[in-house]
Amino acid sequence: MSAKTLMVVGSMSSSGKSLLVAALCRIYARRGYKVAPFKAQNMSNNAAVCADGSEIGRAQALQALAAGIEPEVCMNPVLIKPEADSYSQVILMGKPWSHLHASNFYQKKAQLWKAIPPALEELRNRHDLVIIEGAGSPVELNLKQGDIVNMAVAKLANAPTLLVGDIDRGGIFAQLLGTLWLLEEDERSLIKGLVINKFRGDRSLFNDGIKLMEEKAGVPVLGVLPWLKDLGLPEEDAASLDTYRHDKSFLDRQNLDIAVIKLPRIANFDDFDPLRAESGLQLRFLEDIDKFAYPDAVILPGTKSTRADLQWLEQTGLAAKLRDYAAKGGCVVGICGGYQMLGESIEDPHQVESNAPAVSGLGLLPLRTVFSEQKSACQTQAQVCHGQQWLAGMEGQSLFGYEIHNGQTSSSSPWLKYFREKSPATPVFDGAISPDAKIWGCYLHGLFANQNLRHAWLKSLDWKATPRESLKNPLEKSLDTLADAVEQNLDIELLDKIIWG
Repeated sequence: MSAKTLMVVGSMSSSGKSLLVAALCRIYARRGYKVAPFKAQNMSNNAAVCADGSEIGRAQALQALAAGIEPEVCMNPVLIKPEADSYSQVILMGKPWSHLHASNFYQKKAQLWKAIPPALEELRNRHDLVIIEGAGSPVELNLKQGDIVNMAVAKLANAPTLLVGDIDRGGIFAQLLGTLWLLEEDERSLIKGLVINKFRGDRSLFNDGIKLMEEKAGVPVLGVLPWLKDLGLPEEDAASLDTYRHDKSFLDRQNLDIAVIKLPRIANFDDFDPLRAESGLQLRFLEDIDKFAYPDAVILPGTKSTRADLQWLEQTGLAAKLRDYAAKGGCVVGICGGYQMLGESIEDPHQVESNAPAVSGLGLLPLRTVFSEQKSACQTQAQVCHGQQWLAGMEGQSLFGYEIHNGQTSSSSPWLKYFREKSPATPVFDGAISPDAKIWGCYLHGLFANQNLRHAWLKSLDWKATPRESLKNPLEKSLDTLADAVEQNLDIELLDKIIWG
């Protein structure tokens, strides 16, 4: 029997759809239902890797965790990963499918749509409830003809739909009523409730607003959700990094200052959430050379286009700044694409990223990277080997994370040994580290989620704070906090009637 469905669409991007879906997945999972999330098409370079090596959007992986199930490719059949020069890589059912220019993408939507109904049906056949997330706004009129993620999916599933608006950005009446009135009549009939998100202050002050909204909309307001700070949940959109603005608080030197270079095509930046959660340090995302100052450590993160972002580093002067910083004893760390940048050369014989056969890296480690047509994507268990300096005490310890990259990197100083399911008897070596252990990197995403490594590295930077004892799974507590807040401020009894009839 096919599962019931509920759709969540928003008045705009970042209205809170993803977190509301995660909260609802947790709420109904806690009540004993088999729940699964679904988003037909996502656009993000913050990807997650499923157990079978398939790529899906980070938000759907988080929603699966909220539902208490393993993420799988059916939850996000189409993933768009923006690259350089208006091009995007299209991931179809978890695997690279095509590189498309923005002008050609809409011509391919009919082909992409073919994967969506069977993926949704697969989830519905195995669950009691599938909660579907839209993207952006369902009434971008110039894009509606090729819609494969919003009301087209709602109509496919005949899903009762919630419309979410962001009151913090202002114009909540225009947001919600304007969206409703621009929907076609058959689409509008699926909207069963409104949700007002990110409310600050005394909710009772908006009681008159709720009454007016319901009179104008003709559908109920299910709830007014509060602004929730510091949940510590992974962000999907790099625009969220704008909130981590540079300030001068690190200059008092009471806190460790760690700067992550905000590359134009930054990817998988939730790698640094565990650092941000620690006391006694400031994590800032840096893109302006004038605000470089002299941090205690600089991290080069993952990127969807290593060579394009390396060129940006050179053009902005940050590359020269990093070389000078390293020469004066600064600590530089590279993860995935950032690790590739640390080396001496990046070769691209198959023109995976550009027509140039090779470019020079930052030259901070003796590495040579060669791009291949085959992409590596897998969950990974690793073990520290050949540890030196601050890594010496971690020799033989296990680390967990995932890989998602093009290219292979040759290193004379590997410090990680991977054990992969496909070839468990043949470990793969990864990473590189300088003799003084100040400059290091590897391909392993999720590295800093390993408390043993995170604390060992921070202590090597003369971290003054007392290490926090991490929760067994900090995301679990954050998801429960989110779900509790939504459950307390949403009319769940009415929502039950909307879903179950």
